[in-house]
Amino acid sequence: MYESFPLRQDVPEQEKWDLRYLIQDDAAYDAAITKIQQDVDAFVAKWTNHIQKAEDLPTLFVDYEKVLTDLYIIGSYAELDVETDQTNEAAAIRASDFSTIAAKIDAKLSFVMSDLLALSNEVLEEAKQLAPTYAHYIKRLIDQKAHQLSPETERVLASLSGTFQAAYGLYNTTKLVDLKFPDFTVEGENYPLNYNLFEGDWELESNTAVRRAAFDAFSKQLRHYLHTTAKTYQTHVQTEKTMADLRGYDSVIDYLLDEQEVDRTLYNRQIDVTMKELAPHMRRYAKLLQKVHGLENMTFADLKISLDPSYEPSITIPESKEYLKKALGVMGEDYLQMIDDSFEQRWIDFAQNEGKSTGAFCASPYGSHSYILISWTSRMNEVFVLAHELGHAGHFRYAQREQSLLNSESSTYFVEAPSTMNEMLMANHLLQNSEDPRFKRWVISTIVARTYYHNFVTHLLEAAFQRKVYEKIDAGQSLSASILNDLKRSVLEEFWGDAVDINDGAELTWMRQPHYYMGLYPYTYSAGLTISTQVSQRILKEGDTAVQDWIRTLEAGGTKSPVDLAKMAGIDLTTDQPLQDTIAFIGDLITQLEELTEQIGD
Repeated sequence: MYESFPLRQDVPEQEKWDLRYLIQDDAAYDAAITKIQQDVDAFVAKWTNHIQKAEDLPTLFVDYEKVLTDLYIIGSYAELDVETDQTNEAAAIRASDFSTIAAKIDAKLSFVMSDLLALSNEVLEEAKQLAPTYAHYIKRLIDQKAHQLSPETERVLASLSGTFQAAYGLYNTTKLVDLKFPDFTVEGENYPLNYNLFEGDWELESNTAVRRAAFDAFSKQLRHYLHTTAKTYQTHVQTEKTMADLRGYDSVIDYLLDEQEVDRTLYNRQIDVTMKELAPHMRRYAKLLQKVHGLENMTFADLKISLDPSYEPSITIPESKEYLKKALGVMGEDYLQMIDDSFEQRWIDFAQNEGKSTGAFCASPYGSHSYILISWTSRMNEVFVLAHELGHAGHFRYAQREQSLLNSESSTYFVEAPSTMNEMLMANHLLQNSEDPRFKRWVISTIVARTYYHNFVTHLLEAAFQRKVYEKIDAGQSLSASILNDLKRSVLEEFWGDAVDINDGAELTWMRQPHYYMGLYPYTYSAGLTISTQVSQRILKEGDTAVQDWIRTLEAGGTKSPVDLAKMAGIDLTTDQPLQDTIAFIGDLITQLEELTEQIGD
């Protein structure tokens, strides 16, 4: 039976990531903090009032990147440590202290952008010729000029960066430190409950009574922090709106999209087409789950259950490595070496412990390797989660190797394409190597439930909710807990129709997602998955030619817009076709599940 998670100190070392590749120890961290402050002061002394002509920029960029690289390494050490244990007071203090130091450094360095944007377009165009590797970065500077404020204002805003991020810190503290879940009881038996147990186990639990009881108990505790979380989110979006107004944007949505190099056409298309055209397919999937499990009614709490829970294989951490190497071998020897390194050098934090952040992510500080956080449950679908995060690691490995720091990071619109690509490659491998109908159904259902339901549907519904929130903020309206609940419920009801009962507690799911504190991030999952679905089909048909196109796209990093990156991989995002083809592909997968279920029997 499930047990409460251990304390971080009681977790085996081999299940933890090794941050010593970033900073050796706390003493080295203190020394690094002292040095970075000295290096920043030296940089400021060298370049203040000396960013004046095109010839200055190539050397400036190199010096600037050196300072930022060191800063990102130090910051990653401080921030990643607390992600694995929010109850670690020393780590929390260090992360908070770094935030304060980083804000001061940002203020000191703010003159760089102010001075660059004070240069004429003619000077910046000339700099493109002198530093062609920075051409796209300089283009982005030119685009940004219309929204730049005075140097003094920019310095003040930079010094307040820690304050602007405070809402996200408060959200995490509420969620991972203060919010406690008592055991819940079903038929006289007690079951432990916390965030990771709920999202990693209880939502997938095949016993309907236990699963729904867990959902109710989880939702009951969330309500205790409903108004605090609503106020926290209100603070965050109002801050974004203030910044949008200060910088002269008509809408907070336009302000956030500008950073992604995407306009409203791509943003609205992703939400509107998906809400309309994918919904009928997913309703069929919900009804299939209901039929197979013999449920009298299908509720929101039932949507993550497995189509065949008795067939859910378990997997060890070493076994997952072998699956990954076989599935991702199509990417080549260098990619396989990265997988070996990630396990052998402990890039991955597998542990389940109290205070650990929920979900999974990959952090890739420039100048080091990636770090992946996951809470390992031994379910077979974890291999898809690992493949996803290693997709991010591979992306940044290629981009950072080929590009300098300022050129390495692609638009958020594109960033989930490499991650979801790996999930598709995993599915392709598993399907090609089995003729067993039951195994095929498991693989396809995992792709539908994990890759598409989680990354495409769940995050897209978050995006639809988020758009409604920003529309209210743009209209000058305030938010409240009840308004947020109503907005979330309306989105869920619109998508699921009468196929799913949006039971009490479903409306609270907006409280669970940290992506809302990361700009317009939620919709980019479906955008990235649209790209990766189409490229993975190219790889199936064309083999190494498509693989090499994809690797060159990853290597391009942030030197192109997301539309141009997709074009490198053979996908035209200026039309509806890729999205519609992807939705049709999902519909075909669900049809295959229906047919396999008929063949196998419920």
